Amino acid sequence: MQLLLDLHPDAYPLSGYRRKQLLEWVFVHGVGEFSAMSNLPAGVRAELEAEYALNPFKLVETFRSTDGSVKYLFTLPDNRQMEAVYMPYLDRKTICVSTMVGCPAKCAFCATGALGFGRNLTAGEVVGQILAVARGEGLSPRDLRNLVFMGMGEPLLNYDATILAARILLHQDALGMSKRRVTLSTVGLPKGIRKLALEDDLGIKLAISLHAPDEETRQRIIPTGHANSILEIMASAREYQQVTGRRVTFEYAMLRGVNDSVWQAELLADLLRGLVSHVNLIPMNPWEGSGFEESTEQEMQAFYNVLEARGVEVSVRRSRGRDAGAACGQLALKQPGAVQAAAGA
Repeated sequence: MQLLLDLHPDAYPLSGYRRKQLLEWVFVHGVGEFSAMSNLPAGVRAELEAEYALNPFKLVETFRSTDGSVKYLFTLPDNRQMEAVYMPYLDRKTICVSTMVGCPAKCAFCATGALGFGRNLTAGEVVGQILAVARGEGLSPRDLRNLVFMGMGEPLLNYDATILAARILLHQDALGMSKRRVTLSTVGLPKGIRKLALEDDLGIKLAISLHAPDEETRQRIIPTGHANSILEIMASAREYQQVTGRRVTFEYAMLRGVNDSVWQAELLADLLRGLVSHVNLIPMNPWEGSGFEESTEQEMQAFYNVLEARGVEVSVRRSRGRDAGAACGQLALKQPGAVQAAAGA
């Protein structure tokens, strides 16, 4: 049985007014069952139910943070699991979605990397996360206007499904998201970055998880980093900007005594010279057995000051949902209690 959400809106079954009704039920009302589509004839609903699945998940569980963030744990029909995070702000509602079960990048400071790689998600399983979160929060899917592909997995290693999911979410008959409010995060795969710019320019934002400006440190904390040198990553970022005209964001997890030295800040500034960019310094979020500590406020400030003095646009991005195991680098299919214990809560 085919998952309806795997289809591009232009390929949805039915035609004319009935197709419009179907799309509205899925992407405006966010229903999870064909039987709830009350203005479609019973026969049409029965035909849809016989041919298509609408909900990609067997079970959905939630873990709520004191800051309002919610971690969603999804169990797929094959019993594999992955997570997404809902983050409400005063001026926007953001969702962080996964593109894989687990992750092959194996970043040493990331709990997801410690899980290893399970499998790629389909486009519909990515889109389904947004619809399920909307249902869980009592919202219309169209209330979720900010999206980041920053959950489990490396989006550019599941390229086709990720791009199709983005096209679905941007489509006016689906969620009609603004391309300026969708961000794809990658550990830094030059081939995928160039393809995104040259073949599939969707107008969405690009974030590169650099995490170190020198090869020795980067390969220590990102074991798969040896496949692509920092210079190759930076060259692809410059090409991406030249082709698209858009700013590139660099994510930088602050690890105490590992990548937070002043000399590393100086080297990072050198790498970014001439590139229109923004650096997000992210305090490392604790998880049991990581072997890393977050940089102190003083160390982060010193690093920040060096970048700012060198003309680099920089900010500190403090993750939400730490107490629920929902913060950046914490997605590991674990109950929040384990995270709290690791954090000394």
